Order: sequence, then C-alpha cells, then structure tokens
Amino acid sequence: MTVLEARHLVKEYTLRNGLHSSILRAVDDVSFRLVPGKTIALVGQSGSGKSTIAKLLLRLESPTSGEILLDGEPVSRRDLAAYRSTVQMVFQDPFASLNPYHTIGHHLARPVRLHNPHLGKDAVRERVLDLLHRVRLDPAQDYADRKPHELSGGQRQRVAIARALAPDPGILIADEPVSMLDVSIRLGVLNLLAELQEANDLGVLYITHDLATARHFSDEIMVLYHGDVVEHGPSDSVILHPHHEYTKRLLAAAPDPERRLAELRQRREATH
Repeated sequence: MTVLEARHLVKEYTLRNGLHSSILRAVDDVSFRLVPGKTIALVGQSGSGKSTIAKLLLRLESPTSGEILLDGEPVSRRDLAAYRSTVQMVFQDPFASLNPYHTIGHHLARPVRLHNPHLGKDAVRERVLDLLHRVRLDPAQDYADRKPHELSGGQRQRVAIARALAPDPGILIADEPVSMLDVSIRLGVLNLLAELQEANDLGVLYITHDLATARHFSDEIMVLYHGDVVEHGPSDSVILHPHHEYTKRLLAAAPDPERRLAELRQRREATH
C-alpha cells in the first residue's frame, strides 16, 4: 500500500528588488495524506500555492521546512528515479507536454523502457498498446504511430495519462488536467481518471480551481488561500457547509446553471 504524506510543509522564496529583499511564503504549514483509492482535491485561485505543492511532492523543489514521507520514510532518503516511478504527474497542458516531433508510441515507450530496462522490443510495444487501451484509445486505430498534432486535445491528455501510468505508480498528481480542454470533453477525462484510480488503487491529488469538478471527482477537498489550507474536509461537507469566507467566495463565483436560469427568469419578470 502506497501512502504519500506531507507534514507541515513550508516553502519560502526570496524576492529581490535592487538592494532590498523580502520573503514570500508560498506554502504555509500544509499537511495531508494521500492513500490508495482516494482523491484529495487541492482547490484555490492562481498564485495560491497549488503548483508549488505539486513541485515539492515531485521533488522538483525542496521544502524550506517540513517533510514528505512515502510509506513512512522521508523521501529525501529515497533514490530519485525509484521515487518518481511511484509518484507520477499529469500536466495541465496536453499541447505542451508532448514533443511534436515524436510519435505517441515513442512518448509511451520511453518511460516503459526507463522503468523496465529488462523488457525487449516486442514486450515494450505490447505494453504501449496496453496503455493506449487503458485510456480508451483503440490500439487498432494506430494511435501509437501518430504524432501529437494528429490528435485532439482530449486524446492528447489521455496519452499524457497513459504516460504517467507507464511505471505503474501508486500516486498520481493531476495538475489542472482538464482546464485546457473543451468543456464538452472534460467530464469524460475526469471519469477516465476515476476509473483508472479504482482499477489501479491509486492515491490521487487533483489540483484545480474548480470546486464543481472537485466535488464530483474527490473524496476530500482542501481549500488553499495564500499558501495556507483554510478548509479541509469531506467533499460534500466543504461544498454544502463551507466555513471559511474564501471558500464561500469560491462557491459564489462557480458556474451554477440553475442559479443563472433563476436570475434570467427574475429579470424577465421584472421587465414585464
């Protein structure tokens, strides 16, 4: 069982302006546990510290204080390559995360070989086709031989998910995975992530600014404001009974079709 735990994470940056400098605390005493089969949504506006937390978990940056543990052991003691075979990320932009000069098969075969160096060419190819099948891209349609520009945005993001699954991780960090996609296909990608999570017993950190999808996709919601977790609890509880003023403002700003229709009816009635 893979458990990723953040304990009292703090990340500070030094900002310099000529002879003067100041300290920006991007992450302020953040703690949580990612366990198999569960999703935590990390919700907040741009600049709230969401992506900084992702970088800390991926060991792209080091915390100023606090620690990250994988199965109870500080990750600083673990081999980086082995750690990243367990903790993988799906990036926000499916258009920028895939090299346009390489085929989809190349994008998937590379991590398969990296994490399974004993596999032969045929076994790698079989693994690539299996990954495509798992993300609902029919191998019979030769997706492996296509270039990224031949795929839609939703298909590219499915490839990015398949690439993250290549090392058989226990933890998946999804950083705004549908924000760059058309509204009509976002739910399909989120449902795919939910199915893969259940099938592979993944712990998922879902980073988003959208409380509506956070409630749909997650078991818990953490609301981040200026680097500080101001609300954390079961998804329905946070959405239906918010306590912090910032959470209430996020909810008020979230699209609500029913509320919008009610407002339109009121305006029509007022003009007649």
